[in-house]
Amino acid sequence: MKVRVFVSLKNGVLDPQGRAIHHAIEGLGIHGVKDVRAGKMLELEVDDSVTDAQLDTMAKQLLANMVIENYRIERVAA
Repeated sequence: MKVRVFVSLKNGVLDPQGRAIHHAIEGLGIHGVKDVRAGKMLELEVDDSVTDAQLDTMAKQLLANMVIENYRIERVAA
């Protein structure tokens, strides 16, 4: 089974990468994009035996920096 973990910065945390992307979009002549927040998506292939609690532990302790980031876990049907 595939699992996707989406990690994003918490509200209020400065996002220099998002700001640089926003500036580049404007440089392309595209206007109307109000804000850009950059994050990451990790895709894991796991056995069906891996529990939601184990995925949560993985995300909290390894995949996301809980001081400045949030995460969301999504199981993807094959």
